[in-house]
Amino acid sequence: MGLNDTPLANRIHIGFFGRRNAGKSSVVNAVTGQELAVVSDTKGTTTDPVYKSMELLPLGPVVIIDTPGYDDEGHLGELRIRKTRQVLNKTDIAVLIVDALEGRGTCEEELLHLFREKELPYLVVYNKSDLLTDIPQAGEREIYVSALEKREIHELKEKLGALAPKEGNGVRLVADLIGPKDFVVLVTPIDSAAPKGRMILPQQQAIRDVIDADAAAIVVKESELKETLENLGKRPSLVVTDSQAFGRVSKDTPEDIPLTSFSILMARYKGILDYTVPGAAYINRLKDGDRILIAEGCTHHRQCDDIGTVKLPRWLREYTGKQLSFEFCSGTEFPEDLSAYAMVLHCGGCMLNEREIRYRMKCARDQGVPMTNYGVAIAHIHGILKRSIEMFPHLAAEYPDEKR
Repeated sequence: MGLNDTPLANRIHIGFFGRRNAGKSSVVNAVTGQELAVVSDTKGTTTDPVYKSMELLPLGPVVIIDTPGYDDEGHLGELRIRKTRQVLNKTDIAVLIVDALEGRGTCEEELLHLFREKELPYLVVYNKSDLLTDIPQAGEREIYVSALEKREIHELKEKLGALAPKEGNGVRLVADLIGPKDFVVLVTPIDSAAPKGRMILPQQQAIRDVIDADAAAIVVKESELKETLENLGKRPSLVVTDSQAFGRVSKDTPEDIPLTSFSILMARYKGILDYTVPGAAYINRLKDGDRILIAEGCTHHRQCDDIGTVKLPRWLREYTGKQLSFEFCSGTEFPEDLSAYAMVLHCGGCMLNEREIRYRMKCARDQGVPMTNYGVAIAHIHGILKRSIEMFPHLAAEYPDEKR
């Protein structure tokens, strides 16, 4: 997979923040070497976050985010500030742009407080240093630059590179669960919801991860699984299925073959599986009238039998026998106040970076709202979650046997 093909969720997200007219867009353009953002002397030129995927050395594949001024005014200004705060939830490295002539004020201190509160690595960049008579000694997290004269821009990029989060914690999507020469069967239903002519992102990533582990990936539809397993001639080390086919795939996969889903693997990869598995057990405690939030990290055209808005609500009502109500959110919209909900069901999060999906989990945990994801919930409903997490002994030991 080339740098240009790196999924957004796997790229380092660098957010540029500051007050209006501090020169955020000018610094962004200088760092990227491209005219990504409109530059003007008029305050508030950037009205919405601007995203750009690119390769930025020495960091590699990144997403650059230019945000509206944090000191914006009026009703529209409040909306822009809210957008800026949302960007913080997905930011891996925060860059505070300060007008070197004006220095730091209340706006900048508030942003720095938010960076520290969210435990973000950050850098304070004093722009317009070409207008200073004397350039002060920069602190450890500071640098003086001139976007106009392209001064100290290379040094700025080097400092950003030093702040880059270390690659993962040894967790892979699937490669650390298998060995060289192993066979892995990936079950990928092809229906009206599947992207035409291609596979969904978790399936693509799983195939690549299996190959990187020097193993072999065998990809089949759920209707071909049973015959494939009978004719394979060798026991696969793992079967991974799309969650929607969990019921049938579980029946067609012998008990001695480990089974899980793309969604469960994605939850582990994003660092939330330890929270979503206990969250699924709460499904059995839902009551009449409970409100459930179903959240998706991407926006897409809804099909007539959409998993989030149609299938999951139907399955939950059938499984619990309760009169439940559902609300939905997608994309970057995720309510900060979850107190109205009995629980949150989230998609696999393949389009969200780890920081944002962990932020959403933290929102739920801090407010005492159970949260699980699609794959974990579907496995629970089908009574096969215990089997689906057997390769993670610490979770399997804590999860009760599925009983109604």
